[in-house]
Amino acid sequence: MNAAVMNTQHSPVKDYFVADLGLADWGRKEIRIAETEMPGLMAIREEFA
Repeated sequence: MNAAVMNTQHSPVKDYFVADLGLADWGRKEIRIAETEMPGLMAIREEFA
């Protein structure tokens, strides 16, 4: 039997900063490319996300 175990402990929220917000568009482009190149990953993402 495979049972999913949910971790109920959460770490405290940590402050962070974005080093270069100008790279956001480039990052989105990279994600779009990866989505088309990895259909298996996208199927897993759709099923479990």
